[in-house]
Amino acid sequence: MDFLSWYVTATFNSLSVHGNCMKVALIGVGQAGGNVTERLARFDADMGFEAVQGALAVNSAEADLQSLEFVDTLLIGADRVNGHGVGADNELGAEIMQSDIQQVLSALDGRVTSRSDAIFVVAGLGGGTGSGGAPALVHHLQRVYDVPVYALGVLPGRNEGALYQANAGRSLKTLAREADSTLLIDNDAWHEQGESIGGAFDRINDKIAQRVGLLFASGEAIEGVGESVVDSSEVINTLRSGGISVLGYASEVASEDSAQNIRTVMSVARQALLTGTSMPDATKADSALLVIAGRPEAIPRKGVEKARRWMEDETGSMQVRGGDFPLESDRLGALVLLGGAERSDRIDEFMDRAREAKKAQEDERTDPAEQFTNDRLENLF
Repeated sequence: MDFLSWYVTATFNSLSVHGNCMKVALIGVGQAGGNVTERLARFDADMGFEAVQGALAVNSAEADLQSLEFVDTLLIGADRVNGHGVGADNELGAEIMQSDIQQVLSALDGRVTSRSDAIFVVAGLGGGTGSGGAPALVHHLQRVYDVPVYALGVLPGRNEGALYQANAGRSLKTLAREADSTLLIDNDAWHEQGESIGGAFDRINDKIAQRVGLLFASGEAIEGVGESVVDSSEVINTLRSGGISVLGYASEVASEDSAQNIRTVMSVARQALLTGTSMPDATKADSALLVIAGRPEAIPRKGVEKARRWMEDETGSMQVRGGDFPLESDRLGALVLLGGAERSDRIDEFMDRAREAKKAQEDERTDPAEQFTNDRLENLF
């Protein structure tokens, strides 16, 4: 059974739930940011968790906003680009966000409330409006609100062109400085061979919504369950390391006997960290959170503690938190959140690609007339 099928079944058969999950406001910037924000808001509403307190999609391309039905929308930069977008020019995307920032902040009234635990700015980092606008928006939100402001950034795949790589490198570097933490999704991590581009983006957006939605919901307080249940403060404390954060997930069928599930918990924890993360090979981190989801009686305390100690060794962090997300299901799932994961080889490799792409762009812009330099000749114009 795939993740969504398991999670939907588990949720609707869950124990008595009180609405104490992580309360967030979502702001999608650009086309990818708007699409992911809509999927997240819809997923949260379908599950009935009420973690998403408000959702807004902001874009300079009017056509991209018109396709969104589940979130409120706001067009920016109309006086500069007339609703046609910025054409992957992320410097223009940043300028437009800066000039229309008061309009955006006004649209957030009522969406960021006293109940909000955090704000998430969601964007694809390769394009123009999201790549340039998201860091500018995060910068202003940090000055206005006293809750953590996180970024959820989607990196372009290797085959998406040099311009997108260069854009994403600059955007990521700026976001890492401005946001309290940047949860990073590598498009290549969840792309399957032979998939069409449109089909791949749809499936990747669903996976992002499902996993991040589960992270928000894992802070639920549940009747009759002990103190090991995760709450929103565990998520926030894990992200307190700043820099880059990474999310992983895996699940397996559980045994009826809790003792038999010690091996299962270890197995899903390993898969979630080593093969199921949003940034492949990103295993080193300053802090980590391990959430085990499943029936309370099926979750072995020894297994959770053993998996937590294994994660300390694997991540190189002594700040590995652990807890349960009780759900009535025949499976056990592991959700892994890494904070301060910027030391990973995968991210270094991406930044090298972005630098090379940026250098290639600059080389292409060299004035061809320079090779004909002659003081006795004047330019024609």
